[in-house]
Amino acid sequence: MAGTSQVVLRPKTTDEVSAILKYCNERKIAVVPQGGNTGLVGGSVPVFDEVVISTQLMNNIISLDDLSGVLVCQAGCVLATLEDHVSAYNLTMPYDLGAKGSCHIGGNIATNAGGLRLLRYGSLHGSVLGLEVVLANGEVLDCLSTLRKDNTGYDLKHLFIGSEGTLGVVTGVSILCPQKPNSVNVAFLGCDSFSRVLDTFKQSKQQLAEILSAFELIDAASMLTVKENLNLSSPIEDYPFYVLIETSGSDGNHDKEKLDRFLEHLMETGIVENGTVATEPTKIQNIWGLRERLAEALMHDGYNYKYDVSLPLSKFYGLVEAMRERAGAATIRVIGYGHVGDGNLHLNLTTSEYRQDVMDLIEPYIYDWVSGCHGSISAEHGLGFKKKDFIYHSKSKSAVSLMKKMKHLMDPNGILNPYKMLPSD
Repeated sequence: MAGTSQVVLRPKTTDEVSAILKYCNERKIAVVPQGGNTGLVGGSVPVFDEVVISTQLMNNIISLDDLSGVLVCQAGCVLATLEDHVSAYNLTMPYDLGAKGSCHIGGNIATNAGGLRLLRYGSLHGSVLGLEVVLANGEVLDCLSTLRKDNTGYDLKHLFIGSEGTLGVVTGVSILCPQKPNSVNVAFLGCDSFSRVLDTFKQSKQQLAEILSAFELIDAASMLTVKENLNLSSPIEDYPFYVLIETSGSDGNHDKEKLDRFLEHLMETGIVENGTVATEPTKIQNIWGLRERLAEALMHDGYNYKYDVSLPLSKFYGLVEAMRERAGAATIRVIGYGHVGDGNLHLNLTTSEYRQDVMDLIEPYIYDWVSGCHGSISAEHGLGFKKKDFIYHSKSKSAVSLMKKMKHLMDPNGILNPYKMLPSD
């Protein structure tokens, strides 16, 4: 969505952010925090004439303790830059996104970004050790702890992780970076049904256990998209479903032995029809490209209706089938891919240009379907402006009521990212 603003401010320090918010709060001027602006639900876009506070110049890495693995940095640091920095110390960032070349860590935290390896490293609620946040009145909340254990009072940082800038502006981050794996392997497998995909996942948890770092699904329609629009090719023949499994560990021989034994079991039992394994960086990158470049491939069709939901695994692919039956004739394609390891489905529909009749087929049907399965209408993209009025599909009235009370308590003048996350009522 396009936004409108007459003023964009680019502070370099927390004190400057504090002065801006104090000034705006006293005059009841609305503001929108903006990082890399890579979000998909309009969370960082000014709706009317809000002042944009960009964290682009707040890009200093403050410290890195290579013994504990704790990184402290400003909120405007680009994720890929941080990955490069910690990699020199044999560490890795605990999450990985397709937009890592431009997204900011502050925005990642504000939206509780998930990414490709949540299965291995968990969510940001577990990785973030501390935050520095500027409140609506300009007060600086210093919770920038570097301790892994600190059981003293309310753990306030969790209020701001996933709050989409509606409770405060994140300016500093303390995050735990795990050891960089010495050995990485990727298996790319073909399955003849989604039930076989689930069988493969169950076996992977049992047999790969501690070295399993990613389990991704690509359906046949997704594979056709990257073939047609990007001229990419699959390393195996055509199947209804493809599974990308990544393992990472400290001992290459041990990991390869476990992966080979796992794949042998899948083939012998008929769970998987065919597959290939990559251990060289170039081949690994090529296989990951089939998954990570799907968003790019979809853009070639024209207009993309993108949805990000969490579902019980038993219902995971059912939504794709339901939307294909409901809207397929009106679209170029309906595809489903995503993180089976954490139940996060990315559902995408395309048309040559935006069509309201197609949107009417999608919404609110998709949210009703997800709610009926006790899923979440947003797994990792947040609610922003586009999904805020559908929050009751995933949260109870009492929960939303408490959120509103917290918002009013911390931002009584309503200047922080208005019209976002909380419903219009």
